[in-house]
Order: sequence, then C-alpha cells, then structure tokens
Amino acid sequence: MRDKRLKNEPCENSPLFRRSPIEVRQLGVVEYGTAYQLQKKLHQQRVAGEVEDTLLLLEHPPTITVGKAGSTENILVPRETLHQMGISLYFVDRGGDVTYHGPGQLVGYPILDLSSRGGDLKRYVRDLEEVLIRTLEDFSIKAGRDPRHVGVWIDQKKIASIGLSIRDWVTMHGFALNVSTNQEGFSLIHACGVKDRKTASLRELLAFQPSVEQVTERLLQHFYEIFDPEP
Repeated sequence: MRDKRLKNEPCENSPLFRRSPIEVRQLGVVEYGTAYQLQKKLHQQRVAGEVEDTLLLLEHPPTITVGKAGSTENILVPRETLHQMGISLYFVDRGGDVTYHGPGQLVGYPILDLSSRGGDLKRYVRDLEEVLIRTLEDFSIKAGRDPRHVGVWIDQKKIASIGLSIRDWVTMHGFALNVSTNQEGFSLIHACGVKDRKTASLRELLAFQPSVEQVTERLLQHFYEIFDPEP
C-alpha cells in the first residue's frame, strides 16, 4: 500500500476536492431507476454539449440488472422470490449479462465523450479496469484482468464488474466494485453469465474494513490519473 493513512474525511489536497473538467457527483444510496434516468438525462446533455464529462458515484439498494446480452436463465430464483426479498429487477441497455448491486458496492457511471478521447472503445474498457486495479493495489490487493471476461479478478473470483453502453460516442453505465457487498446477493444469479466463478469483496480479503468513502477517495485519485492527467 502506497499510503496507509486512510481517513474518513478528505484533506484539502484530496482528489475529492480536486478541480477538474470532469464533474464528480457523489450521490450516496440511489434507487436504480432514479440513477438510470439521471444517466440518460446527462447523456443527452453531454451529446448536445450542454454539460462537461461527469462521473456519478453511488450505491444501490438490492437490485439485479440484466444487460442486452443477458438471459433470465442466469437468475436462479423466480421473480416473486426477488420481490419478497425486496430485490428490484431491471432489464437495461448496457452490455453484458446479469449482475447484482447492493449496499457496500461502489458503483461508478462515467458520462464521457469518447470522441475527444480517441474513440477507442477497447482502451476505454482497459482504462476502467486499470482504475480499479490501482485502487485495489492501494489496499494491498493484487488484482488483474481475465482475457476471457471483462472486469477485475482476484484469482478466479470477480471483485469488480464492468458493463457499458455507448451512443453517439458518449458513455453510460460503468463499473461496480465490491467493497462490503453482501455476497449472498450473488448466490441468486450466475454473475455475468459465468457459472463456474464466484465473487469477492474487499471485506473478505482484508483484516480491516475500509469504508466505501475511503475506497472512493482512492478510486477518484486513480480515475483522474487515467482520464484527466493534466487538469
């Protein structure tokens, strides 16, 4: 770990206070449908040039989403059971299959104009993965990529997922990093359609429990390093 001084409140030099053309909105816990509508509004505004690049950071209540390539066969319980458990279900326009969101998971939705960033979709995915890998490294967790599956992995376990939608060269959706997520939620699905892999979280890998706020501060630092190196 490069810096062991993890604080609940950012200092003046923290990336949380950093002035940047990328606007960061930290929203707390937001219902998935509300966050999706906000994404769509910001996407339209970014395409029209009415707003700058934006990063939404938040958590969701228990929610399962199914992407464009997804199948309900990867949801292992009936919809009625999900309703009884208080878990929302959404079919959305991102890539990928089925995933779970819940409290303790840091979700990021970058609304970025890729046309001004070289228009390289593969690089964008790699850059998101790199932000997450560097963030985990700050907590002494060695993570990496899997050439067969998008996202960030620790051995055979996925700790962060990535699912995207890009229209008119402006991005929507993004990443989800398991900080202290209840892993029981993932037992209800084949996460990302992969049947022979499990998920992991920082909570189960560390001797101490970092907060979502602490992880957010580190993630922002690396997001700026990758996407806005020269403010």
